[in-house]
Amino acid sequence: MNIIDDIKPVTYLKSRAEDLLNQINETHRPVIITQNGEPRAVLQDPENYENMRDAIGILILISQGETDVRNGRTKPQESVFNEIESELKAIDSRQNVEDILLNRFCTLNLQPERNTP
Repeated sequence: MNIIDDIKPVTYLKSRAEDLLNQINETHRPVIITQNGEPRAVLQDPENYENMRDAIGILILISQGETDVRNGRTKPQESVFNEIESELKAIDSRQNVEDILLNRFCTLNLQPERNTP
């Protein structure tokens, strides 16, 4: 398909919304909606939208991790795992272990141990 097929005026959206939704869900390509010849919105299928949000989230975490490394805010891997193990031993059994681990890994940037000769 040509990119021209993925640019539609708002009047097309108003009159042929069902066709447009079918196109988006079949091709899995976003459609740009224009108003007065200018791009005003992008429509995309839910799966690709979620994938895009997940990818952006990962990129944000990577960027934050790189900033932490540049600023010296790191901990050795062994230290982090020891802290996690201590916390897991101390938690109430009713707490969700997965939530605790996720929270821990999102707030720390891990640096693998380096063996020096």
